[in-house]
Amino acid sequence: MTHPTTTPTPRICPHCDGFATAAITTGGRDQHGHLPTLTIACRACNGLGTVPAHRVQEGARA
Repeated sequence: MTHPTTTPTPRICPHCDGFATAAITTGGRDQHGHLPTLTIACRACNGLGTVPAHRVQEGARA
């Protein structure tokens, strides 16, 4: 009997722990008094917060 193949669920990115983007202040305020920020995405998951799960094949060594 064959088992249906299922797509493994994605796992949380180990580099950013699921917090895929961060707002970083530039340090100073502009002429209007606003605090400029940069939105930076995680390089490992490209801002998704998850990475694809690796399917372990039967009989494969870890």
